[in-house]
Amino acid sequence: MSWRPKWWLSFLTAIWPVTGVSAKATQLPIIGKFLAAMAIPLFSGRNFNVSYIPINEELKGPESLHLPLMVLEELIRRSAHRVTINRCHCRESKGCKDYPIEKACLLMGQGTMEIEPWIATPLSVGEAIEHARHMVGLGLTPMVGRVLMDNFFYGIPNTGKLLTVCFCCHCCCTVMASARYFPEKAKDSIVRLKGMKITVDPEICKECRSWECLDGCIVKAFTFEGGQVMHDAQRCKGCGWCVSLCPHKAVRAEVEDLDAAVDEVIGRIESMVNYSS
Repeated sequence: MSWRPKWWLSFLTAIWPVTGVSAKATQLPIIGKFLAAMAIPLFSGRNFNVSYIPINEELKGPESLHLPLMVLEELIRRSAHRVTINRCHCRESKGCKDYPIEKACLLMGQGTMEIEPWIATPLSVGEAIEHARHMVGLGLTPMVGRVLMDNFFYGIPNTGKLLTVCFCCHCCCTVMASARYFPEKAKDSIVRLKGMKITVDPEICKECRSWECLDGCIVKAFTFEGGQVMHDAQRCKGCGWCVSLCPHKAVRAEVEDLDAAVDEVIGRIESMVNYSS
């Protein structure tokens, strides 16, 4: 078992705002370069590689199965062990009123067997699938992949057997709030799903002054030029939040081949994390 004490989740909640402040501090002159250099090894390469699985209604696969559940249910069925963290540090630290704080992130793999019961609750395959369906049904966006920092947070030895699935709300999620400040190498470790693209309908998006997509994008992938919103596909991380924000339904998310996207993200995860044995 890990060595985290019973007050550990409360401690994490208390210090959690530091994570956002640290990300912003990488933009400061002089010291920012030093902080970015320290952050890059932790948030790139095999230590940090994640993808958002957009929950937009139009992204459905065979038998109308929602895209996030196509990915998550397959990962859950393959996993050796599963737990849900008892409280979400992101939401608890911000006092979130819109989404649940209890029974938050889903962690998978043999590494989760090291976590004390006051930090996480074990789940069967069926319970984990039910949890994923519930969280996606609430409108939370899954972020799935390798997150080395979770090994430290929960006292799990770094043996490459821990897979993280966060269920992110845009009001509280630390990565969503901080991504725009990440060094470029760390930003590159947030990988958009294969074949996913965001399109803006120029016939609908004309002289828009609501600008929800500009303000809400986690990496500032939208700009306003010539009376129209423009989308930068190179910046985009594919969370799909802009589609939900647009009051005129001018923004759409598309995935060229859902099966290929699912295969790619699962294959990439399995190249970095042994969560199934």
